Amino acid sequence: MTLTAGIIAVQGDVSEHETAIRRAANRHGVDPDVREIRTSGVVPDCDVLLMPGGESTTISRLLQTQGIDEEIETHVGAGNPLLATCAGLIVASRDPKDERVRSLDLLDVTIDRNAFGRQRDSFEAPLGITGLDGPFPAVFIRAPLIDAVGSGVSVLAEWDDTPVAVRDGPVVATSFHPELTSDMRVHDLALFDAERSE
Repeated sequence: MTLTAGIIAVQGDVSEHETAIRRAANRHGVDPDVREIRTSGVVPDCDVLLMPGGESTTISRLLQTQGIDEEIETHVGAGNPLLATCAGLIVASRDPKDERVRSLDLLDVTIDRNAFGRQRDSFEAPLGITGLDGPFPAVFIRAPLIDAVGSGVSVLAEWDDTPVAVRDGPVVATSFHPELTSDMRVHDLALFDAERSE
């Protein structure tokens, strides 16, 4: 089996996601072709996509400037997986509630940016996630809050009664940074879970 994994690399923590997707793929006996995406023309060749954290206004602007935004929308529209984390969640959302963020409208949620506080308020918490056996060590850094979800969105995890991981069709998104641990189960769930192909 071959797998081409694209990491949106216009801004954000790219290398950590590359390590995680390689580990997750190897668990399935796959040696992935991992590509960093900074310009248009790469997304159409990818089987799965990852949109890392970073600065959501910058990411969204560069996606539009480079013409990557429409390619991501086409990718998801065809039912192909996307994992969006932290700022990636904000950019993928239907309503980031910030006019500076050019939303991709791929995920039927609304967002409160930086709701969990500033950088100094970062924390790690054991999180129960639907589809995973045992708690996941979730790292929250200036994390966005999902304050409303659409009827077609599945909440995979909550922290303090707030959704922090959701699935909307082929899109899985998290408020936290799963790539900052040695545990690749969220990448496995988002990109290899059989549910996405049903």
